[in-house]
Amino acid sequence: MEAVFLLFTYIRGQLEDRHTIFNMSNFNPRLIFLIGFMGAGKSHVGKLLSEEMKLPFFDLDEYIEGKADKTILSIFQEEGEEAFRILERKCLRDFAVIGNAVIAIGGGTPCYFDNAEWMNEHGVTIYLKASPELLAKRLASGKDHRPLIAGLSTESLLDFISGKLKERSEFYESASVVVDQENGEKDVVEEIFRNFTNITGH
Repeated sequence: MEAVFLLFTYIRGQLEDRHTIFNMSNFNPRLIFLIGFMGAGKSHVGKLLSEEMKLPFFDLDEYIEGKADKTILSIFQEEGEEAFRILERKCLRDFAVIGNAVIAIGGGTPCYFDNAEWMNEHGVTIYLKASPELLAKRLASGKDHRPLIAGLSTESLLDFISGKLKERSEFYESASVVVDQENGEKDVVEEIFRNFTNITGH
């Protein structure tokens, strides 16, 4: 019950901040999960998509931070990655109480436990695909705030991203839809809309 209460508190805050409008009449209740590596544009694309579809947008990392009352970086530093992944899994499943929503998922979330399978069963997963070079360019300036890449040099960052993408490819590619977002976030939203009938069957 506490998890449900916290989730609805988070939802209420998101709706008040963004004045999001539910449009339940023309949409089959489903969750839309945006997955991909850090820096792939999940949060930005998610907000654009939610505005176009008049659906609420949520960020899993923000929800985790609210529930833990500490930043993701602090959780990693104080409790370790394993503890974070366990909390992440629990928080992801809290979203099962939502009908229609767009949710940005952490870069590693699909790769742990049965998270990828659970998301595919409970909604539509969309993989925002990007090259290591584009991701490294986007992440370079803010890498110190991300626990997995903090302190890496530019060259090491590119090598790290390339390696992680290979490791995670199986999980990312299991998404309902794979969208190449090399051409910018707005083009990604347009491509998602072009394919949305095929994604949802409506």
